[in-house]
Amino acid sequence: MISTKYFDHTILKADATETQVAKICDEALENNFASVCVNQYYTKFVAEKLGGSGIDVCTVVGFPLGMSDTRVKAFETKAAIEDGATEIDMVINVGALKDKKYDYVLNDIRTLKEVCGKDVVLKVILETCLLTEDEIVKACELSKEAGADFVKTSTGFSTTGAKAEHVALMRKTVGPEMGVKASGGIHSAKEAQAMIDAGASRLGTSATLAIIGK
Repeated sequence: MISTKYFDHTILKADATETQVAKICDEALENNFASVCVNQYYTKFVAEKLGGSGIDVCTVVGFPLGMSDTRVKAFETKAAIEDGATEIDMVINVGALKDKKYDYVLNDIRTLKEVCGKDVVLKVILETCLLTEDEIVKACELSKEAGADFVKTSTGFSTTGAKAEHVALMRKTVGPEMGVKASGGIHSAKEAQAMIDAGASRLGTSATLAIIGK
């Protein structure tokens, strides 16, 4: 059985209600998941629900397109941390990456890591389904150079989600120490294990209970 500490128990849909988010928190507490991952609006609510449990509060930033100005992402990150976020999942500016504006992408990530400091984990969502293999490698290299803690495959809101071959490429690029999160389209224990086997150290999914057989 896959350890429950692999999972960021996730609810990011636009129509998520407080009752649904509370249920996700209760499930996380019952199963000792790594975190609960939500949109900014629910950060404070989740932090209060999970208080003292040791389960992280994960908030997405620049979600789902990543095209916000760095100043906006930094403000969003600061607000999330003030509301109790202990992990931030930011989306890179995919267009800037494709335009080879690497200094911009690097600064975008580095600025958010400076806001996070040492105590708040920063995960960088690459949206791998929109990238070539060379672009995935470059995005991983920039994330590592900027001091991010994780690279992450997907928002789950684009064309496809995580693929094991992309996870393997990300792991190969960042090395053994940096985190790799597979997210998007993971619905079964078989799919989850394939991501772990490819090198994922964290899994983001809303199908967590089904995956662990609950």
